[in-house]
Amino acid sequence: MSLVNIDRAIRLPAPDVEGLIQGRMIAAIVWRTFEPGEQYALYPGNVSGNLPYDQYYRSHFLPAAQKALAQLDSDKVSIKAWARCEGWQMRDSESLEAVSRLTVWKTEALQQILQQRPFIFVAYLRVYLLPQPLEMPVHPSGNFVSLPKSLNVTDSTPVLSESIFAKRRQKLEKLEPPEHPELEELQSALVHLSTTNPKAKQLDAEIKIFLGWSENSPTAKPDPDLAWISAIAQIGNSSDGNTFEKLVRKSFIKLGFANSNNKPEASLDPESTGGAGGLDFYCETPYQVVGECKATKSETVADGTPAQLIKLGHKHLQEQYNCCIKIIMAAGQLNGHAKKTAIGNHMNVIRPETLQKLVELKAKQPGSIDLMQLKPCLEQQPFGEEADAKVNRYIDEVREKLKVRSHIVQLVKDFLERTKSTSVEFNQLHGAYAFSMSPQPLKYEEMHEILIELSSPLTGFLGRIKGEDLGRDRFYFLRDLPLDD
Repeated sequence: MSLVNIDRAIRLPAPDVEGLIQGRMIAAIVWRTFEPGEQYALYPGNVSGNLPYDQYYRSHFLPAAQKALAQLDSDKVSIKAWARCEGWQMRDSESLEAVSRLTVWKTEALQQILQQRPFIFVAYLRVYLLPQPLEMPVHPSGNFVSLPKSLNVTDSTPVLSESIFAKRRQKLEKLEPPEHPELEELQSALVHLSTTNPKAKQLDAEIKIFLGWSENSPTAKPDPDLAWISAIAQIGNSSDGNTFEKLVRKSFIKLGFANSNNKPEASLDPESTGGAGGLDFYCETPYQVVGECKATKSETVADGTPAQLIKLGHKHLQEQYNCCIKIIMAAGQLNGHAKKTAIGNHMNVIRPETLQKLVELKAKQPGSIDLMQLKPCLEQQPFGEEADAKVNRYIDEVREKLKVRSHIVQLVKDFLERTKSTSVEFNQLHGAYAFSMSPQPLKYEEMHEILIELSSPLTGFLGRIKGEDLGRDRFYFLRDLPLDD
């Protein structure tokens, strides 16, 4: 971290400043060459030229451009960031279309600018946020604006990390085509939704990170379901059987189970529990699960609980009952007769604490629980109370997988920051992994498969540049994979 003194601002169109602050682009159109290392605050002004703003900016950026212009005030201006010039290039008419694809400007707007000058100067700006906006009077004209007082700031708040900025700069310098233009269009469609829909806002943020427009995830709000999830064990170890049954049903829905059955006696609806004579929970998809709940304070679980499951299962599901995975959710120990009945009828006895751990993992790491991988744990011996250990082993295995993946993401990030590179070849990364404090050893092909998984557009923790063969694939960092124990 270094201290920086800023006493002047460079005037740029307000939408351009917004694009730089959002990380949507790393360049500005300037009127002369800039020396690398020149530093200025970013002063947002009106769009110059004869074109209206909706003909100046590309469609996916128009909502942001309109908002930035609407925020301009006739009396004062708000400065939110400063930038350091990292280099510049001259562009002629042959390169304008490629420049447009990598920025927020339309080709037509760039062509109009070029009619007034022999070349377009494109400056590459590394942007840093100010700790708080600087309010100052509007300066009516001039490319540079003197600040009312010097700003003493640090470079500790970059919009983009050094490695991501370098990668983006390389693409713009070499005029490489954007990798995911369709996602840029999707992101623009989410702008209006994201102000009122939390899920759209989260998806918007994830897409920006994947596109390299942003590096840091927004401060993720804890899953609101954690409030009731954290009560599963407590309620299961009480005498409140009705509430426990509702929590178990909500848990199975949270895990991804479903039931289209409208019959209250064989349902998964938390608001319409089975009641007397009905099953405590029944799942149809992705596979059939039927169960009985027994909330207890301290007493043992009698033979009546597994016997009840057998009786009601055959009554309401008939021949389907034999195809079901059978679970008893119980806090107390089973007595001798109950153990024999449970084991003899292939019933898994699972404690409320274990269910809570499973659902908490799902809430904190949404993609971590694969119900098809959980299924063999519930179908195979041992049954009875020892089945609880099977589910706990599955939870431990999932956590170990997450640790490996988090370690690999961090390894890529650290390697790029240390070497000042934009990407790392798989062969190099595999070697670095072998000598790192890794959670577990990985075979060559196994590690590559995990990297492919992490660089999928559906996960977006890493990016991938496909090589001539497996070892030549290159990977770059997009976002962290935090672990929440």
